[in-house]
Amino acid sequence: MSGQIYFVSGIDTEIGKTYATGFLAKLWTEQGKKVITQKLIQTGNTDISEDIEKHREIMGQGWFQEDHDKLTMPEIFSYPASPHLATRLDNREIDFQKIEDATQTLAERFEIVLLEGAGGLMVPLTTSLLTIDYVAQHKFPVILVTSGRLGSINHTLLSLEALKSRGLKLHALVYNLKDESKDPLISQDTSNYLKDYLAIHFPEAEWIELAKMN
Repeated sequence: MSGQIYFVSGIDTEIGKTYATGFLAKLWTEQGKKVITQKLIQTGNTDISEDIEKHREIMGQGWFQEDHDKLTMPEIFSYPASPHLATRLDNREIDFQKIEDATQTLAERFEIVLLEGAGGLMVPLTTSLLTIDYVAQHKFPVILVTSGRLGSINHTLLSLEALKSRGLKLHALVYNLKDESKDPLISQDTSNYLKDYLAIHFPEAEWIELAKMN
């Protein structure tokens, strides 16, 4: 029986997806679950995924054998850009079968696989395939990372509308407390607004607050 695969995305770049992925892996591991993380496509690196390294650092453990075997980082491109551009610059296409096979192998070995995307839901993987299209093909439940920064309500609602339009399940909305607005009034109102929105439009989704870690 295969484990559960969750797709971790964010409302924007630099919103804390990698931090959230590592945090949830650590939290659920401490709760006794067998958890591993995977990077869908890593850009801006060669050979090793810096996001997977960060996950392991947050989890407080060394590498899995699956990391050494590159199952957790099946596709790496050197230029730090959207995958559709990074692949063109490296003159190499994404091997989606390789990614899918790696994800499936991880799901056979672990209870939970946290599959971290690159950027937000609408980031192009190729000129004809968006990240959200890939998620929809596989019907992965989504963990969406947001925060209290100014403008995040708009970005969050657009992302949630995109999920709804494709009939995708929102498993959880992760509120990153490391990325608050400098105005506490805005941060608190954003939190309250999004909680109320979830209760109406995504009542089965969890609200997870991502604590500030040193």
